[in-house]
Amino acid sequence: MSDCYYELIDADDVRGEKFAATDFVRSTWTAAIQHAAPVSALLVRGLQRCEPRDDTRLSRVLVDLLGPVPADGDSWVSARTLRSGKQIELIGAEMMALRPDGELRPVARASGWRLQTVDTAALVHAPARPLRPVTDAWSRDMKKDWDRNYVHSLDWRWLTEPMSDGPGESWIKPEVDLVKGESMTPLQRLFAVADDANGIGTKLDIRRWTFLNTDLAVHIHRLPEGEWVGIRAETSYGPDGIGTTIGTLFDESGAVGAIQQSVLVRPRPPR
Repeated sequence: MSDCYYELIDADDVRGEKFAATDFVRSTWTAAIQHAAPVSALLVRGLQRCEPRDDTRLSRVLVDLLGPVPADGDSWVSARTLRSGKQIELIGAEMMALRPDGELRPVARASGWRLQTVDTAALVHAPARPLRPVTDAWSRDMKKDWDRNYVHSLDWRWLTEPMSDGPGESWIKPEVDLVKGESMTPLQRLFAVADDANGIGTKLDIRRWTFLNTDLAVHIHRLPEGEWVGIRAETSYGPDGIGTTIGTLFDESGAVGAIQQSVLVRPRPPR
């Protein structure tokens, strides 16, 4: 098994770059579908490679999950510029997979605002309270609880006890490549774990409830540095089966961005 989430099979397929997924993409909800974190990171890769410009970077990425992304079988990613401009551009990326009848269907989409950069080093300000250092965090050895899946691709360390009062806090480091043979960019590394905010912020017992997010919206005010990504997140639940996760993303120097997710809450059916 390759130490990556995806292998690039065909870079020149007319339907988009063609990928095969490894077991590291498999979700903790069911092994039949992909975890949203590798999916969103691969879409960010598509956004970054779309007509790239050295004087710009992504400032906001919105990922919509259009349905279960199959963990088996090939997938295709394509990207295009939706709105060009000197200072502001909108880029879109789409992941396609095969339906049971053999036809392609979209399974996830991302849009990204790409803004021109200028020197504002004198204005740097990030008021979010930093996370405690990685050396204060501990592993829960979650890999022992599942067959080979997304969790096995991470060094995941907790700063808070799961489901305790207040926001959940963790440091996470991907230990595999996004695409075989490629080094992850800082944003790809960020998105390889950002979707975990829902699980970090939850107050629900996974044995009694499911809480799947349908999207993630990430605003990045500073590109992250280093291997570790920190997440502080908390989920609010309404009375009608719908929740929202709100969180802050960190590197070891401080906050780098903010994340929000819509959450579909359902009781687990009795076994």
